[in-house]
Amino acid sequence: MVLVAAATIVTLVLVNSSRPAGPGPDTMADGGITISTGLKAVEPGAASSGPSAGETASADPVRITLYVDYLCPICGAFESTNSEYIEGLVDSGAATIDIHPVAILSNRSQGTKYSLRAANAAACVAQESPDSFFAVNKALFAKQPEEGTPGLTDEQLASVITSVPGVRHGSTIESCIDDQRYGKWVDERTTAVTGGDIPGSDLMTFPGTPLVLVNGQQYQYTTASTNDEFRTFVVGAAGSTESTPTPTPSSSSSETPSASATSD
Repeated sequence: MVLVAAATIVTLVLVNSSRPAGPGPDTMADGGITISTGLKAVEPGAASSGPSAGETASADPVRITLYVDYLCPICGAFESTNSEYIEGLVDSGAATIDIHPVAILSNRSQGTKYSLRAANAAACVAQESPDSFFAVNKALFAKQPEEGTPGLTDEQLASVITSVPGVRHGSTIESCIDDQRYGKWVDERTTAVTGGDIPGSDLMTFPGTPLVLVNGQQYQYTTASTNDEFRTFVVGAAGSTESTPTPTPSSSSSETPSASATSD
């Protein structure tokens, strides 16, 4: 049954790969969705562009930008370690977060292109239930499969997403996942990003996932990154402790993650 399911997924991928790319979700004008106060999505153009690298923020919210692959183990480690802290910052309005799902590891799931399908599923949520995106992003990492496995089926992806409290238009999202409505768009955005088109950054070369930026500055995490390390970076990128958000993570979020694999 597993082989049959995998073969079905591969067939769908091959069929959909011949389709021309359509527009991306309305909330992802530059390939990412912006989440702000109350963990609500922000319409493109409504949020401040934030300071570029080298500039400092004062009263403005700290702007966090993430480029993630839902199969990337280090992305999962970063999420596990820092999600609670980031959630507190964004929920309170002290920070915004731009999340860019990309499909770097599509060739590392036994032919099922899990990275591409998961990023497509996230794009479906960005279009149909954008205010649920932060929670769905968290849920996808909570159910992250191991690299080198087929990953979740489309049916399982839909189940994970529609089980998140507050998700709207579940049946439409399921259809969007089945049809891989944004698959070609995800593929094109991934090609653009890896080619050096990295919104929210002055980088000319994509370093791999996770790419973490705070006010345009790249977070150079260690292999065994900790929440304390990231909080220290946020303070420095914000320019001063006064402009740094007040929410602090619980002790559990400061544990060192296991991140022995790389995204490249």
